[in-house]
Amino acid sequence: MSSTHICQSCSLPIETNEMRGTEKNGTKSLIYCQYCYIDGAYTNPNLTLSEMKDIVGGQINSMKLPINLKTEMIELSEKLLPGLKRWE
Repeated sequence: MSSTHICQSCSLPIETNEMRGTEKNGTKSLIYCQYCYIDGAYTNPNLTLSEMKDIVGGQINSMKLPINLKTEMIELSEKLLPGLKRWE
């Protein structure tokens, strides 16, 4: 069984310890990825949920995947993001 978690800011799967963000004391974050959270703070603290949806959608669109899969992934992320810890 996989122990993959998702970032509670952007929904990126956190598959390795290296992908984790860091707390102020240097320990790895248990809930945020390295792109969203460094040294105990969000990398972009003023980012809105709408902006995050655009960023995630852009990242998905840049993947070399069939268009129907991209569309499905974007729709899923738009439903998932508002329920993540950062956006509650």
